[in-house]
Amino acid sequence: MQIPTITTNNGLKLPAIGFGTYQLKGALGVNAITSALNIGYRLLDTAFNYENEGTVGTAIKRSGIPREQIIISSKLPGRHHHYQEALETIQESLYRAGLDYYDLYLIHWPNPKQGLYLEAWQALITAQKMGLIREIGVSNFLPEHIDHLIEQTGITPAVNQIELHPYFSERQLRKYDQQHHIVTWAWSPLGRANAVLKDPIIAGIAQDVNRSISQVILRWEIQIGVLPIPKSAHSIRQLENYQIFDFELSPAQVQTISNLDRADGRTQNQDPAEYEEF
Repeated sequence: MQIPTITTNNGLKLPAIGFGTYQLKGALGVNAITSALNIGYRLLDTAFNYENEGTVGTAIKRSGIPREQIIISSKLPGRHHHYQEALETIQESLYRAGLDYYDLYLIHWPNPKQGLYLEAWQALITAQKMGLIREIGVSNFLPEHIDHLIEQTGITPAVNQIELHPYFSERQLRKYDQQHHIVTWAWSPLGRANAVLKDPIIAGIAQDVNRSISQVILRWEIQIGVLPIPKSAHSIRQLENYQIFDFELSPAQVQTISNLDRADGRTQNQDPAEYEEF
């Protein structure tokens, strides 16, 4: 299947869908990620705090797919936002994965109460100049956090990875990202730990288009300009999630799903203005 691409503000071409690796570890994790690569996924998302960068690196080697054909992203944890620690952590991330470079590296959370995310961003800029990272970005950042990075460094993030699903569609943040030519990635695109996969309205649309609820949700995200990164350890669901580029939702169906947005739609109340992860 021909997968569309999205080009970042620095010219990196990303597949329009990625594969999340959260909680995929060890031999079972290697098998799951290798399966996803065999299906066709070419964008893998991991993080230092997932403690599975080695698993991701091993799966890439076992897949036999040339490194340059795979986009790999990882993330800097909050406990290492100090400049020198951040540089060392990026290098450690690479050593864990057995890679020479990451295509993307993100600050995992801004942790604004600590006031160090600018220092972390400056370390990512340095790591990019060193050739350790092709593109740099952020995760769970609000407009005020990104504005601060741009004002202080003149460098705009390539991507902003945020919680996004039908119950929390982030209209304003998506609009901000688009205005600043930042690609919006959706983590938890299928609503981890909430009821979105059982929503009767989405189920009705799925029946109308003869697709699964998961496929309808992911297709909705594609059509509102978001890059989803679903995760599954099971090859059948991996394939199902991947097969979303041979149908379209009508504008009315897209709007119906968008109308499911809730003010309290976050699955675990992880508001980046308050929530901190180290």
